[in-house]
Amino acid sequence: MKVIVTGAAGFIGSCIVRKLNDEGINNILAVDQSDNPMKWKNLEGKRIDDYADKDELVSILPKYKPDAIIHMGACSSTMQMDAAFLRKNNFEYSKTLAEYSLKNKVSFLYASSAATYGDGTRGYSDEDKSTLIQKPLNPYGNSKQLFDLWLLKNKLQNKVTGFKFFNVFGPNEYHKEEMMSLMCKAFAGVAAGKPMRLFKSYKKGYADGEQMRDFIYVKDAVDIVYYFLTHPGKRGIFNVGTGKARSWNDVAKALFTAAGKKPKIEYIEMPVIIRDKYQYFTEADMTKLRRAGCKHEFLSLESAIKDYAKYLKNKSYW
Repeated sequence: MKVIVTGAAGFIGSCIVRKLNDEGINNILAVDQSDNPMKWKNLEGKRIDDYADKDELVSILPKYKPDAIIHMGACSSTMQMDAAFLRKNNFEYSKTLAEYSLKNKVSFLYASSAATYGDGTRGYSDEDKSTLIQKPLNPYGNSKQLFDLWLLKNKLQNKVTGFKFFNVFGPNEYHKEEMMSLMCKAFAGVAAGKPMRLFKSYKKGYADGEQMRDFIYVKDAVDIVYYFLTHPGKRGIFNVGTGKARSWNDVAKALFTAAGKKPKIEYIEMPVIIRDKYQYFTEADMTKLRRAGCKHEFLSLESAIKDYAKYLKNKSYW
């Protein structure tokens, strides 16, 4: 199988390359952009055929003739406020790759995001009728929603595969700086016996640190991507979470346990600028994924953090 992976030096992209290698797939064109020298460590030791810059890809596609394009490349910063940049980078570029794939009968798999669900008041179902009514809270979420809606408008959603990733964490995210998971940011302090800081709650019904997220380990996430790569008859836009929300307090306790330390948690004020956009609960509806025949069993939060700690202790890569 000949595969193009965009965003290949990034977090999820590099883990997909590792998964492909583990499955004996080495005929890979890795595509990314030279915007952060730290992320290139993510590709060390991985087997690829060649590398191309993101801006070169469209021109070389006819020559490369892939069997599949796994499109993970995007600006994933929820702090990016340049809507025009996000539209060009996340929507227009995805559209170009999708059109090429559909025209040339190439499998096209791409990253959407749970950011498309906004504040969650419209639910977390990945059924097409639910996708139509979602209201993202930031320009990043909007850029991902635009592409999902373009597919639906043109009745193309059952010819490609999209992944609405929830809170993914795990090895190879070290380059993401402020966008790293809290697990990655906090581990060194936790291992040194320092308190872990969590936001206070400002919503009735949620105690401090009891805000909940659907956390999914990156190794589980890429297993889902691989399932759909190898089951080309299964198409659509799917949630990629565990279907089980857990609290930030649970995350903290699991981190301390993995580090062999007693839990110490401090609750701090949430910045005013994000209080009205803060999600207190996210949980993927897994009905559609299971209906597609994917029976993957996800690691528990505790097991995933225990495995991740092996990498975090010496900042190693997967």
